[in-house]
Amino acid sequence: MRNEYASVPYLAPIAPLMPRIISADFTGDVIGRDYLFQSLLDGVPAPERLGDYPRSTWPGFFGQMGAVTRDVHAVRGPRFGPVAGPGFDTWSEAVIGSLNAIAADLDTVGLDAADVGKVVTAAAQHQPVLDEIDQPRMLSGDLWTVNVMLADGAPEPTITGVLDFDRTWWGDPAADWTIRMALAKPGTERDEFWRTYGSLDRSPNAVLRSRIYEARHIGAIRLERHRLGNADGVRESYSDMAVVLAGLT
Repeated sequence: MRNEYASVPYLAPIAPLMPRIISADFTGDVIGRDYLFQSLLDGVPAPERLGDYPRSTWPGFFGQMGAVTRDVHAVRGPRFGPVAGPGFDTWSEAVIGSLNAIAADLDTVGLDAADVGKVVTAAAQHQPVLDEIDQPRMLSGDLWTVNVMLADGAPEPTITGVLDFDRTWWGDPAADWTIRMALAKPGTERDEFWRTYGSLDRSPNAVLRSRIYEARHIGAIRLERHRLGNADGVRESYSDMAVVLAGLT
């Protein structure tokens, strides 16, 4: 919550799409805990409405997603890491810090985090490659269809709002969850994302970084699946991580 609040001034390029903050308190004096009130967004959640449109209209939706993501990633930051902190001087420190935090969370809930520890070791070995990223950019952290609102009754899927920016951080745009999801199904409507967003660096070092980012995503997904009681999904995350580790080592 505090991270989302700290991110709002930096998200000015997409402010018309975001809820307004009405009131916030982080002192605990009002209700004994943090709170944040935001305005309601117009429209209907994309997961509830996108499927009602012909698939021939979906490329336009993903093109809009690419444009929103492009505007977010264009914002430059003062340091690496979560917007509300802690901050890091280098990208490798931020990535390793994030991986260590994921491993600690997995340990806390009783899940084996040994493979995440191996990713930390690999990231440390490849610090020079990670530190080729020397300009922190805004990463949404969690932006995809589930956090998008569509205009109600529009002839084509039209984005009217985006929400849930509590996981924003400063870093390499290629590490963002949105990029992972846009790449997930090549040869589909999602390809239109790249027409508006632009192209990705596909150099050998960029590919190596992307493997580290994917390992980080898998660790976070494991934790989320555990919280949702998805035991099969948790088990699958270990085999998924093994494939990524094979590419790193």
